[in-house]
Amino acid sequence: MPEYLIRRNPVLEALRGSRRELIALWLQEGLEPKLAAPLLAAAKARRVPVKQVTKQKLGQMAQDSSHQGVLLEVGPYPYAEVGEMLALAAQKGERPLLLLLDLLHGPQNIGQLLRTAEIVGIHGVIMQDRRAPEITPAVVQFSAGATEHLLIAQVTNLVQTIKQLQAAGVWVAGMDMGADARKPGEIDLNRPLAIVVGHEGEGLRRLVRQSCDFIVELPMRGHVESLNAAVAGSVLLYLAWQARGFG
Repeated sequence: MPEYLIRRNPVLEALRGSRRELIALWLQEGLEPKLAAPLLAAAKARRVPVKQVTKQKLGQMAQDSSHQGVLLEVGPYPYAEVGEMLALAAQKGERPLLLLLDLLHGPQNIGQLLRTAEIVGIHGVIMQDRRAPEITPAVVQFSAGATEHLLIAQVTNLVQTIKQLQAAGVWVAGMDMGADARKPGEIDLNRPLAIVVGHEGEGLRRLVRQSCDFIVELPMRGHVESLNAAVAGSVLLYLAWQARGFG
């Protein structure tokens, strides 16, 4: 079944990426030329058919009035394999940097975290497929199209995947609070690293937590008890990138 991506930035990134089957670009009649130009250029480069429809028709297709006059008809999201991520790091001559999501929910949370992950040049994102969300058009929208440039895998058992990564020489850092948690400054983040971000309210599941090589928590000095999961994960991703010299 085809999917519909909407809004200019996510659609443009999907056209620029190489992950999806691209079926057709739909533009609202009378769309301002300076807004349409980059979309038309990207569609031409990928040989994607362009169709013009009324605002009403576009709204019916998108089932969302915030489409910004743009809709891209695409194939299902193509999930990757963990091995592809390690191969990508090796190809680039870089230490692996991965993001694992332990039942993190909410398209906005996931999308924002994926956006940061793509910006810092992460090699892949791994999610457990049981009870975990799909990469839906809403997630694509909240990620500003970052999903279209990322390798994202769905795995059956996150604990087994953690062991697989550890066997490949990747250290696994779980983000959680507790007496055993260490501050980022106490840990060398410039190593093959996988960062695990858990559920917004419940944190990491017990077996996932126990499987991590170490637990990391961000220091806090204010009155609020915790950071949003996507924000906390984004901070640690940037610290890991900084440890690599922003290379």
